[in-house]
Amino acid sequence: MLVTETMWKLAPLVFLLSSCVLGPGNFRSSHSTDLAERNIRRIAILPADGMILGEKGKSTENGPNASLSNFLFSTMSALPDWQIVSDREVKEVTSHIGEGSEATRARKLGEFVYADAVISGRVVRYRERVGGDFGVKSPASVAFVLDLRDARRGDVVWSARFDETQRPPTENIFGIGEFAQRGARWLSAEELMREGVKKSVQQLHKVLYGS
Repeated sequence: MLVTETMWKLAPLVFLLSSCVLGPGNFRSSHSTDLAERNIRRIAILPADGMILGEKGKSTENGPNASLSNFLFSTMSALPDWQIVSDREVKEVTSHIGEGSEATRARKLGEFVYADAVISGRVVRYRERVGGDFGVKSPASVAFVLDLRDARRGDVVWSARFDETQRPPTENIFGIGEFAQRGARWLSAEELMREGVKKSVQQLHKVLYGS
């Protein structure tokens, strides 16, 4: 299910979250005021589910969504302080999770693997660039949403949205530094997603553990 801009704006009111904004307008996150008190250490990643609309209106099953889950696992596993439930453990219980809402599936997964929290992601937009590293007719465009749920209570305690269509420095003066850091080149959709996941995970780690 796609997340509309209106739903995103209402999320802080629904979940009573406090907001923070990072990056040049391409990343937003919100978290509960008592997040640090939840003592979240063991986190499971909910497997990708469902279908999204890809390029030229074609539906793709678990393509970008699966990549999002994989990037989450590799990025989170590389950081200290938390314990990320292994792919093997998650796969062993996947058949027992069944269908249902994201909240229901997240609670079931958390119960099966003894996780403190479950993180899930869904791709809202995934458009590949048309062109190469140093010249494009159309840039890559990626948007995704991440939710971290307390496995015991079932409520969302952290949410993030990454949304970027890469633009040249001539159109985005505030993004000159970031464009240079990227090697002054145009990223693929996969690279853009990976960068968004890294930014999201680092911010989540900071609000959980202060580092």
